[in-house]
Amino acid sequence: MEISAAPLIYVITFVAVLALVEGLYLTVFGKSISLNRRVNRRLELLEKGGARGEVLEQLRKEMSQHVNARGIPLYSILAERAQKANIAFSPPQLLMVMALLSALAFAGLSFATDTGLAVRMLVALIMGVGGVYVWINNKAKKRLAMIEEQLPDAVELMVRSLRVGHPFSSAVNIVAREVADPLGSEFGLIADESAYGRNISDSLKDLAERMDMQDLRFLAVAVTIQQQSGGNLAEILDGLAKVIRARFKLFRRVRAITAEAKWSGMFLSGFPIVALMGINVIQPDYYAEIKDTPAFVPACLVVAAFLIVNVIFMKIMVNIKV
Repeated sequence: MEISAAPLIYVITFVAVLALVEGLYLTVFGKSISLNRRVNRRLELLEKGGARGEVLEQLRKEMSQHVNARGIPLYSILAERAQKANIAFSPPQLLMVMALLSALAFAGLSFATDTGLAVRMLVALIMGVGGVYVWINNKAKKRLAMIEEQLPDAVELMVRSLRVGHPFSSAVNIVAREVADPLGSEFGLIADESAYGRNISDSLKDLAERMDMQDLRFLAVAVTIQQQSGGNLAEILDGLAKVIRARFKLFRRVRAITAEAKWSGMFLSGFPIVALMGINVIQPDYYAEIKDTPAFVPACLVVAAFLIVNVIFMKIMVNIKV
């Protein structure tokens, strides 16, 4: 009995699923969802003639739609990451994308493999849901990384504004105008909420919790303490900017130091799987003499367990908190 090349087909199908969801997202929304535009999305909507209140309502709806949909079955595993990534797809649209990708994966597996119907349906469902989750997770990581990189400059811009005599609300407005996305639109939302009567510290706390970012929590706490007890906010924020830059610099240094171990772990974990698929493709009957022996399946399970343990321990070793 020959061992098929099904694992390689599964990998190719999963990569195709990731490419399809990215292509579909770009086709539907195009440049409007780009993270690194110089003119942030809020200003773009205002320049198109949208009223300030309407733009505020639209942005708040987009930023909260995924959290509000946590009660949808199956969607709860995506909601938190989709919120941090600020995915433009609505929850029903994302569910439709998962269903479409699962159907396409099922069609591809039916055409390229001879596995049973139940297995194909299960694998296609995992690929559809898993592909969308991996894609959203990557988007969230990129967006959070950009916010972390933009935050020190934004805080320093607020410090300069405060030192020339502007109130804190004006400093936030300046950041909303001058800083690109994604942080520009987030601070624009805070500025608009402040204009309609909401406390800025409350808006900053909501942003920090929505992004789950420690530096934003520092900013929210600093502003709250200054509002309650007074003090020189410019000096406080100047110190905060220095702390954020130092943490960011240390984080990059740690990432550089652990890069070798991280890639070594990925290589050591992935190479056996790649080698196995290569052997199955080049010589399908390579394991024909031993695959029917009683020890073959237990040995495979032991090897898989060691690979999983290797991945877990390598991840723990390089996951250094800064």
